[in-house]
Amino acid sequence: MSSNTDGKTGSVPHVNSEYKLIEQRATAANVFGQIIRYLLLAFWALIVLFPFYWMILTSFKSYSSYNSEYVPKLFLTSPTFQNYVDAFTEVSLGRYLLNTFVFTVVTTAIMLVIVVLSAFAFSRLEFKGKNILFALFLSLMMIPNELVIITNYVTITNMNLRNSMPGLVLPSVISVFYIYLLKENFEQIPDELYKAAKVDGTSDMRYLWRVMIPIAKPTLITITILKVIECWNSYVWPRLITDDPNFFLVSNGIQEIRENGFGRENIPAMMAAVVAISVPLMVLFLVFRKKIMAGVARGGTKG
Repeated sequence: MSSNTDGKTGSVPHVNSEYKLIEQRATAANVFGQIIRYLLLAFWALIVLFPFYWMILTSFKSYSSYNSEYVPKLFLTSPTFQNYVDAFTEVSLGRYLLNTFVFTVVTTAIMLVIVVLSAFAFSRLEFKGKNILFALFLSLMMIPNELVIITNYVTITNMNLRNSMPGLVLPSVISVFYIYLLKENFEQIPDELYKAAKVDGTSDMRYLWRVMIPIAKPTLITITILKVIECWNSYVWPRLITDDPNFFLVSNGIQEIRENGFGRENIPAMMAAVVAISVPLMVLFLVFRKKIMAGVARGGTKG
């Protein structure tokens, strides 16, 4: 019996050593996998971020130094801010930025009111044909954007709103996707809260303002930021509905700068204008990126 015991106890160190060897191999494989993963991510980040780096780098080069570079340089020896000065003095970039700011603020504000009220109606109010109406509403997302633009153009033209701020704003104040996103978020709020509020005599608007909007704040922030980015980058509709430089946004104003401002050859000045246009959105996204992701995740999760 003692020999059997000794044999069993003698095998324990051998088993432990095998476990340790397996753990070491697993750890080494995990470390190797992490290294490969981060190398691939770094390589992909380099590919994605390099155009932005090149844009900013070029904006600080003088016209003469840029044209004298037979081999492009990846660093600066004598940066200049003259391109940024020219972007705001030689062309109407300041006016384009102001027009875009007004267009973005007005469009986003009106859109938020429409989206909040529509999402509340579809998520809490009971009326005949609600589900059919919402299904038809969602079907609008299946219509190609080109067809909607043609219809909007005819409508705005018939209303004599071309080359005006209302003509720019009105077709952009409704978004089926944002209504759907906020409706899904509102439906996560328990019905018991709404019923209790109605028993207490709370009106629908008061309940919406005091209960639903604070709870859905992350999603509302996400919708606001995404709409701001959408308005800031809007190109096709402003280009179609306006031919007066007084109403140009930055998206189509930059084309005007390229054609009639700096010219096609002054690339550094053009890059300075593009940087001035892009930086606000970059800062906005970097500051609120966590809220954007949290709002989208919350709006897409039910239960």
